[in-house]
Amino acid sequence: MASHRKPRTRGLTSPGSGRATVGLTTAALASVSLLSQSAQAAPGEPKQGIEEVQKKVDELYRQAGSATQKYNQAKERTDEERSKVDRLLDDVAKRTEKLNEARRLLGSYAATQYRNGGMASTATMMLADDPQSYFDQDHLMSRMTGRQKQAVEDFETQQRAASKKRAEATESLAGLSESQQQLRTTKESVQRKLSGARELLSKLTAEEKARLAAIERRKKAEAEREAEELARQQAEKQRQEEADQGSGRTEGSGSYAAKAEKALAFARAQIGKPYVWGATGPNSFDCSGLTLGAWKAAGVSLPRTTWDQVKVGKRVATEDLKPGDLVFFYDDISHVGIYIGGGKMIHAPKPGANVRTEAITYMPIYGSVRPA
Repeated sequence: MASHRKPRTRGLTSPGSGRATVGLTTAALASVSLLSQSAQAAPGEPKQGIEEVQKKVDELYRQAGSATQKYNQAKERTDEERSKVDRLLDDVAKRTEKLNEARRLLGSYAATQYRNGGMASTATMMLADDPQSYFDQDHLMSRMTGRQKQAVEDFETQQRAASKKRAEATESLAGLSESQQQLRTTKESVQRKLSGARELLSKLTAEEKARLAAIERRKKAEAEREAEELARQQAEKQRQEEADQGSGRTEGSGSYAAKAEKALAFARAQIGKPYVWGATGPNSFDCSGLTLGAWKAAGVSLPRTTWDQVKVGKRVATEDLKPGDLVFFYDDISHVGIYIGGGKMIHAPKPGANVRTEAITYMPIYGSVRPA
C-alpha cells in the first residue's frame, strides 16, 4: 500500500539518491507506539488515528520495498563474488599442480646430481629460503644444462603465477565476506520494517480493521477513476497519431508489441502467486523479480533491481505508455509494475498480497521505460 498521489510525468533522474533505505528512527517508533495506543483507546473514548495508522503502515511497507531492493543488490553482488572466488580457487589448484610438477622435475635433477657426487646446485636452490635470489646467480645458471635451465625457469614462472592467484583469491574472499555481511544487514532491515507493519495491524480492533478496509476501498476506487481517465486520454492520443500517420502502426512498433505480448503472457500466468521479497519465481515473486521474469520470457535480459531496471531501454511519458512498458513508483524507485493498457498494470504488490492487476494511479509514479 502507499499514500495516493496523482500520476505525474517527468524525466527520470539518477536512482542513486533513493537507494539509501530510510531508517526506522526512535522518533518513528515512538510515533508508532502512540498511534497503537490511540487505536486501542479505552471503551467509550473516541477512536482516532486510523488514517495515521494506515499512513505509517504504508510507509513501513514502502521502506521494506526499498530495503528489498538493497537486499537484491547485495545478493546479486554476493553471488558474483562467490562465483569469482570459486573460479579463482580452481585456478589456484591448477597453478599449484603445475608448480608441484615443476618442483618434481627439479627434484629429479637434484637427485641425479647428488648421486653423481656432492650437493647439487639444483638441490641447494630448492632448499634456499629465497629461491629467487638464487636464480639470479649467474654461476648457477652457467653450470646447468639447457634442460635444467628450462626446468628452473618453469618453476620460477609457476611459482609467481601461483602466488598471484593466491593473492587474488584472498582478496576476493574478503570481498565475499563483506558482501555477505551486507546481505545479512539488509535482510534484517527488511524483516524489521515488515515486523513493524504487522505489529501495528495486529493491534487494531475488528472495527478499526473494517474502517481501514473502507479507506482502502475508497483509495482503489479513486485510482480506478483516474486510470480510466488516463486510458481515455491515451486512446484519444493514439487515434490522433493514427489519423496523422494514416496507419495504426509506427516503425518498429510491431516488433516491440510482439515481445511485449510474450512478457505480458508470462506476467498474467503469475497472477495469484504470492509476493515474497527477494523472490524471482517460479512460485513467488517480488516486484522486480516479476518484471525480470516477464521480459526474460520475451528474450530480453533485465537487471535484478528496480534501480537498474529503470536505466534500461527508452524513457516514456505516462501518457505514451504501451503494454509491456515498465512503470516505476516513489521517489526512491522502490517499486515497479508492467503496464497492460487501460491505465493498469500487473505487479507483485507487497508481503501478504498476491501478484495482481492494479491501476497505475494507485501509487505515485516516478517514471516509465520501454525495455526493448
